[in-house]
Amino acid sequence: LTVDDASRQALSMDEIEELKKAGTGSGRDIIEKILKSHTHLSEKTSFALAKYTLRKHKKYLRRFTVLPMNVSMLTEYMIAEKESSRVMELREESLGLVGSWANVHYHPDAEPTLTEEGTQLGGGRWLVVDDTGGLVVASMAEKMGLLYLPDRGDEESDEDEATEAGAQGTAATEEDADVEMQDPSKDEPTTEEQKEGEEVRANGRKRPMNKHNTNLSSTNTITVLHANAQPNVSLLKYFSYDTNNPTAAHPLHTHLKTLTWLQLIDPTADPTYDEPETIPQSELDTMKSGKRGAYYRKRRRWARCKAIVDETRAGGFDGLIIASHMSPATILKNTVHLLRGSAHIAIYSPTVEPLTEIMDLYSKDRKAAFLDHIANDTVPPEEDFPLDPRLVLGPTLQTTRIRPWQVLPGRTHPLMTWRGGAEGYLFTARKVLPVDGKVEARGKYNKKRKIG
Repeated sequence: LTVDDASRQALSMDEIEELKKAGTGSGRDIIEKILKSHTHLSEKTSFALAKYTLRKHKKYLRRFTVLPMNVSMLTEYMIAEKESSRVMELREESLGLVGSWANVHYHPDAEPTLTEEGTQLGGGRWLVVDDTGGLVVASMAEKMGLLYLPDRGDEESDEDEATEAGAQGTAATEEDADVEMQDPSKDEPTTEEQKEGEEVRANGRKRPMNKHNTNLSSTNTITVLHANAQPNVSLLKYFSYDTNNPTAAHPLHTHLKTLTWLQLIDPTADPTYDEPETIPQSELDTMKSGKRGAYYRKRRRWARCKAIVDETRAGGFDGLIIASHMSPATILKNTVHLLRGSAHIAIYSPTVEPLTEIMDLYSKDRKAAFLDHIANDTVPPEEDFPLDPRLVLGPTLQTTRIRPWQVLPGRTHPLMTWRGGAEGYLFTARKVLPVDGKVEARGKYNKKRKIG
């Protein structure tokens, strides 16, 4: 019988702590000294010796692995290590369901459809209300190929290839083309003759000042609605993107659009939407470079805001994702009409009560009562019908949660020490276009022949 107690280890804890503080050797040296100091190590079986050695390795030989950050790892970190309430206790499985039911996917060469009114339909555009600090936006951007900075090596190789191709094309053109003689009688345009929007450099060359170029993509985009002056997407900093100081090379710089609720509902009440005063080019030429640059930055900021607001108010989005503490009914009232037909709707809530209200507002009974008011030419009361139940088809409420289980003979049950928290629920539906008038069936009806 092998008895293992503390007296068989000649090396005391104080001596082990001194070895750790000395820092002269690695963890392996400490483990070797512990094994040599054990007086009855030879009495251990091979299995007991391996188990004892492994336990000492885990205690004194600390190792770590550096892994690249992704949305799955960030979600686990926020739930387990940080405050889970910051992300509305949105777990990885619920986050995956949100992206799946909203049909979020990569649109590399999406071609939107334009209606007769000029409204853009489709093109991989999603509308988002995100109160999780940007976790939902990060998950969507990962699925759409917008979350990570492009590889610098690939960019440089592409630029080199493009430069070589352009140089070869220029050389071939110069060899085949005729030489155009310059007319010395034509003078260079003076300052008064310069086109509006051009700036003269110190070397005499003109550089066009791009005043209204917003550099915004019209396809494969994420439009975020927020209630504050700036959107709370701070978790995007883990993926090299900061909304206060965005990187121009990051895909989110041109594919992520933000606007406030005030800009969506009443843009004229927002001073950012008002066009700045236009200064004539002759007056701009007399300004200092700093003031002139500030003027153009202000014009570009206004042009970007106006382009985002006008595009959002025009609608035609492919889907709507909501993860917010606001009432879903008030959000849907101002956003459902912005979706195109057959668009996907996904709403996450840590509790079920806000979503049961939406299920009731889009239920079959309430839709039938709404249609009765329409048939009788009466206006449906606002207090009974805050939302138009005709605009949504197939409302569904579901939940999912991964639970680790202990599997032992006669003791199989979920782990009792597993983290609690909110369950998390998801509302899904499809946007439909209500029919105008009554549905009538026409055509010849062939009565079945009776056989007998």
